[in-house]
Amino acid sequence: MGLFRNTSTLDRPFSRNEIVMATEDLPGVPAQTTGKVKMVNGFTWRRYWVFFENGIQLGSLDSEELVRPEDWDHFLTARAEREAAAAAAAAAAAAGATAEDTTATAAGDDDSPNARLRAMVPDYLLERSASARARLSA
Repeated sequence: MGLFRNTSTLDRPFSRNEIVMATEDLPGVPAQTTGKVKMVNGFTWRRYWVFFENGIQLGSLDSEELVRPEDWDHFLTARAEREAAAAAAAAAAAAGATAEDTTATAAGDDDSPNARLRAMVPDYLLERSASARARLSA
């Protein structure tokens, strides 16, 4: 049923016996090495025990260190976008941009943790709270 499948499964937790790939170099495991999730730990912070193809078994791996093989291309583009946004924020900070300018840049970023909340709050309320913060800090 490919019609009803989500386009991206990067946010979905991994399940037991699922095939995954390492997103970065891990101890004894180079990036892009595939492995199988053998155990899932944790309630609020999920960690995984993975047995990799090269015979290395690693535990307490975070979901940021693993990706599904079918999502590898999407992961690379998302990582490149995050790095570009971080570089733009660093350049803006180096150029002497104010905190409000960087907040406005982060508001348009879909990967920002508060992006959904900002989308629900009307602009005039965001402006009102920004002006109140400026008043209180002065």
